[in-house]
Amino acid sequence: MPAPDASAADETLPGNTLPGNVLPENAPPDSAPPDGGAPEVGVGPWPGGPDAWPTDPRYDRDLLAGGDRRNVIDRYRYWSLEAVVADLDTRRHPFHVAIENWAHDMNIGSVVRTANAFAAAEVHIVGRRRWNRRGAMVTDRYQHLRHHGDVEGLLTWADDAGIPVLGIDNLPGSVPLEGYPLPRECVLLFGQESVGLSDAAREAARDVLHIAQFGSTRSINAGAAAAIAMHAWIAQHAVVG
Repeated sequence: MPAPDASAADETLPGNTLPGNVLPENAPPDSAPPDGGAPEVGVGPWPGGPDAWPTDPRYDRDLLAGGDRRNVIDRYRYWSLEAVVADLDTRRHPFHVAIENWAHDMNIGSVVRTANAFAAAEVHIVGRRRWNRRGAMVTDRYQHLRHHGDVEGLLTWADDAGIPVLGIDNLPGSVPLEGYPLPRECVLLFGQESVGLSDAAREAARDVLHIAQFGSTRSINAGAAAAIAMHAWIAQHAVVG
């Protein structure tokens, strides 16, 4: 469903306010329950019943009726899944993330979640089609995913798209990520936990980049490495503020 043109209804104030800067009375988000338990995330049902609901087609009637406790930013409170994805599609960044999946790596979910946070164009799963979604925290519903059976499939796609593939791994001969001019359009390719990039991935990458480390550990978690590399792209190319 294409999202309507942006309007004042999209504006939000700091905190979990509703679209249009309207915080319905009796529906304070993230408020602590009377018994002193943990605060609830999100917002409750839209006050006033159906007669008071907004008519903007982006709003989901079930969420308006039952409340929106999803892990979404304030801008998207009460929006349907389709409307959120359509809006994200208007402002995704042109970098892609690819991760090899040969052993059901639990880090893949974390990579997908971070890719969603940084509005990556797509996440490419290379290898096994099924992957561990637990760490994604449902963000895979909002993130475009593509599967390739092997590294060659990813390379064919990247060649057709004219997008360079950059490996991320602390290998001999790799180049420091810090200071490296990341292309605006690129694929950041990660190996699985413990073994890193496969031989095929290493040979295919235009460059292999490593993240500078200063402690005693040999490597950092694959999910953490992916977050650092994505943020390096954001620091170079994204409009912040």
